Amino acid sequence: MSVSRRVLITGISGQDGSYLAELLCAEGAEVHGALRGPLARELPNLSAVREQLVLHEADLDVPGQLGDVVAEVEPAEIYHLAGPAFVPDSWRAPSLTIRAIAGGGAELLAAVRDHVPGAHVVVASSREIFGEAAPSPQDETTVCAPSSPYGVAKLAVHQLVALARENEGLHVSSAILFNHESPRRPERYISRKVSRGVAAISLGQAQEIVLGDLSAVRDWSAANDVVRGLRAMAAEPEPSDFVLASGVGHTVRELVDTAFAIVGIDPEAHLRVDQRFVREHEASDPVGDPSRARKLLRWSAQVSFEELVGEMVRADLAELGAGVTRS
Repeated sequence: MSVSRRVLITGISGQDGSYLAELLCAEGAEVHGALRGPLARELPNLSAVREQLVLHEADLDVPGQLGDVVAEVEPAEIYHLAGPAFVPDSWRAPSLTIRAIAGGGAELLAAVRDHVPGAHVVVASSREIFGEAAPSPQDETTVCAPSSPYGVAKLAVHQLVALARENEGLHVSSAILFNHESPRRPERYISRKVSRGVAAISLGQAQEIVLGDLSAVRDWSAANDVVRGLRAMAAEPEPSDFVLASGVGHTVRELVDTAFAIVGIDPEAHLRVDQRFVREHEASDPVGDPSRARKLLRWSAQVSFEELVGEMVRADLAELGAGVTRS
């Protein structure tokens, strides 16, 4: 298959980066990836395509590294997915979070301006830019009032993207991402905590799952669906911002019940609520409105909530049954 274009994915070894790498490799792209830490290590998320990739080390905490990679690779497309992604961590280390997300985003945009001003760039934004008091559902016009250091950092990059597009004429777009999951999601996220816990209980390796607010709502979609949206954004003739979400909210209780139903176990004897994990109830449900992406990108989430949860539980059953631990 002939190479059609050169692409750079930052954060390529993460959930989204790895699925995107597989999609782009299948298209015949020359895929370069930037990631933190030594390259000569196991990268399980990339096992299917690692031999097809060109990897580069770039730490967002080290000024200049990301810009150097952009200058070296000279990509036609860039997907900036790198950076801290677990919102609670941003409260413990706000300065590190803001430096990595906002500083890394600013460095990337400057490198695009200086080295590849014609590149099509998609930057991962987040529904956290809207904050907890935003009306539901949220779309591209919703007022931004972030409620965490993570949200503040993401909003800074989101606004820098708009400035780069409007003042410098760069083809840069923000993907406003709502919760999206897969078997590659780290276990500290609630979706994977539930799927892993249910699988362990089914196999007799655990007795209970400990959770917080079961009434909390999330707009969960599949990571594979989301990366299709990122690809569609990069292909657009004109840059813009898009909400990528399923448009449907589900409670944590629905997540739990769906996961236990897959293994045929009544959750009541295996579920415990710990008040330490219960946050003050959000003022509105964090549900996205993907109407604009549906209309302009011809994109919509294809994997149902039930299919997604089933895929995750079955993957964890297979891994735990084989004694596999994925970081």
